[in-house]
Amino acid sequence: MNARNQISSLFRSSEAARLKRQICDIGRRLWQRNYVDGNGGNITARLNDETFLCTPSQVSKGFMQPADICLVDLKGNQLAGARRRTSEILMHLEIYKLLPRARAVVHAHPPHATAFAVAGKTPPVGITPEFEIFISRVMLCPYATPNSADFAATVRPFAKKFNTLLLQNHGVVTRGSSVEDACFKIEILDMYCQTVLAARALQKKLKPLSRKQIEELRNLRARLTGTREL
Repeated sequence: MNARNQISSLFRSSEAARLKRQICDIGRRLWQRNYVDGNGGNITARLNDETFLCTPSQVSKGFMQPADICLVDLKGNQLAGARRRTSEILMHLEIYKLLPRARAVVHAHPPHATAFAVAGKTPPVGITPEFEIFISRVMLCPYATPNSADFAATVRPFAKKFNTLLLQNHGVVTRGSSVEDACFKIEILDMYCQTVLAARALQKKLKPLSRKQIEELRNLRARLTGTREL
């Protein structure tokens, strides 16, 4: 089988079909929750060590169909797909290169989390159990023009240690063990940021969890996920 036929077979495999459906389902969820607007945001999933499925450019995440999904290699070259691949693929691939265990990456613009990114601030830590268990801490990546190599490079210093990153004046990017897992982190982060903002309106100084309570949550994370790492 030549290379072209191998790519075609891979792109039409049962695993690719499953991931295409999942990407479209998660895209609709993000759109319905107002985490993406217009044609914003992008989703990728690792198909194997060298190839990745990704959302197309200039298509609303709320209306994607499996036939819209593209296939790219680790350099961002488009291998298959009727539409043009997302223009921000290089940022996703930077994360995959750093973390071979990452199975999916989601980039979106959830309003409360993006408000922190626009303000150039990260949300406080140690306030709610869910955030501590599944995210624990986020980092703020410096601003760079979207779609550029410089933009992709902004995640490089942080992606290996943090599963959730704020992009200065832009939005959020998460990685996960599946497309749904990466989406969960977007949901958890935005709800957390919304809660922090509401709580600060009631009481400017928030009361964090104690060190003992935080350690108990880290132990719980290990039991739930099988690791203390994020």
